[in-house]
Amino acid sequence: QVTKKSKKGKVLCQQVLDSFDQQYNRELGPLWPRAREVLLDPHSWQYAVMLNRFSTVTDITQTLQSQGIFHIPAPSGCISTVCFPSSLQCYIHSYALRFPSQVHIPGQLKQYYLLNAASLLPVLALKVRDGEKILDLCSAPGGKALVIMQCATPELLCCNEPDPHRQKWLTKTLESFLPHSVASRVIVSAHDGRYFGQREVGKYDKVLVDAPCSNDRSWLYSPSSQQGEQRLKERAMLPVLQAQLLKSALSAVRPGGVVVYSTCTLSGAENYSVVETVLKDCPEAEPEDLLEELSVSTSKYFTFFKPGGQLGILVVPEPGKAWGPMFLSRIKK
Repeated sequence: QVTKKSKKGKVLCQQVLDSFDQQYNRELGPLWPRAREVLLDPHSWQYAVMLNRFSTVTDITQTLQSQGIFHIPAPSGCISTVCFPSSLQCYIHSYALRFPSQVHIPGQLKQYYLLNAASLLPVLALKVRDGEKILDLCSAPGGKALVIMQCATPELLCCNEPDPHRQKWLTKTLESFLPHSVASRVIVSAHDGRYFGQREVGKYDKVLVDAPCSNDRSWLYSPSSQQGEQRLKERAMLPVLQAQLLKSALSAVRPGGVVVYSTCTLSGAENYSVVETVLKDCPEAEPEDLLEELSVSTSKYFTFFKPGGQLGILVVPEPGKAWGPMFLSRIKK
């Protein structure tokens, strides 16, 4: 039986669920009932623990291992320093065991960050390396920026977030995990992401576009039916914004550089269709196949779906692998 209240006490929004049922039955076929089961049971959601390489974590590591929370190893079939850097220490549990989060204390670095393990994949697809200039175009709340800094030491990481409230959240996250010696390489900007590429044409080696989307997990638990209806109206307009952000990212990256586009929704209109639209308008952009590189080597942990050819791959949550939703597409300029 499915409870109609989430952990936070929010009531399931029937209008959103009905819309998801209609769309995802068509787009995902037999994968949707299993994904639906996970999305409707927040108590089954899994959380990964990413250790902070800039903090002392020996005691935390021992505690995690004692609770059966195991380290995600470097995937086989790829170069570990590229696909899964040794500096990226992430632990998961086979079941929905949530490790307690740490309180922000000014001047003190946190030891770990809780996240959906699927959130690692866009950064792994980006293949960040030391000394690169990287743009995180839609950075708040900062989780993927932290993953970038766990993977490499870039010359520059620009974390962009125009919304004042979310930018404050982003800044607090960065301050909680990065020492001053590294934080000097990280800047926070507040530009409209749609026009960022016009300001800094070809400046960056890699760009991450973790685009605003109809977050399936949170939207199902809209506080009221009125907000659910409003979100469904907004959903129809999101692909336009997402395409603008992706085009802006392609302007900001140098020739030969790479852009990774990601969302946390199962919606094809916000995923494959956005990439397809942008590729038609940007002849200099070429999609790269991620299936063999990421999905084959991590299929033990994630369930992948790839209906859109080389346009991207989709992580679909299912019981026992409750990671995602997460779509990612890599485009080379």
